[in-house]
Amino acid sequence: MEGNDANSSTSPILTDPKVANRARFELELEFVQALANPFYLHSLAQQNVLEQPAFVSFLRYLLYFKEKNYARFIHYPHALHHLELLQHAEFRSQMKKDEFLREFLHQKQFDHWRTWRDPSAINAPHPDASAPEDSESISNKAAL
Repeated sequence: MEGNDANSSTSPILTDPKVANRARFELELEFVQALANPFYLHSLAQQNVLEQPAFVSFLRYLLYFKEKNYARFIHYPHALHHLELLQHAEFRSQMKKDEFLREFLHQKQFDHWRTWRDPSAINAPHPDASAPEDSESISNKAAL
């Protein structure tokens, strides 16, 4: 009898459309973010997942993450770029047979992360900017 009570108490939660939609969204978001990893893309290609028509349709469906209301949940912007690339059959087939492409994507991603700067830090005034500088200190900085 206790088992039935436990099942009946969780049943409304599992059938609540709002909860089900949230769970589905979270799963799809997690998958899209995984696409930022070139090694994961290569693994999917090696397993022939990228060739399956149902999976290609699923990738097309996931393009809704490019809309502003959904893109704000993405932590890894490369995921959206890779999702866009996966829409093309040529990219999917190259990903399977070309490890150079995987390494190229990985290097481009690394270079972006290495050189990316926080926009708020770029526009922030320099700590010494409030003190007026004389022409000698400016020329000394220029010489450095």
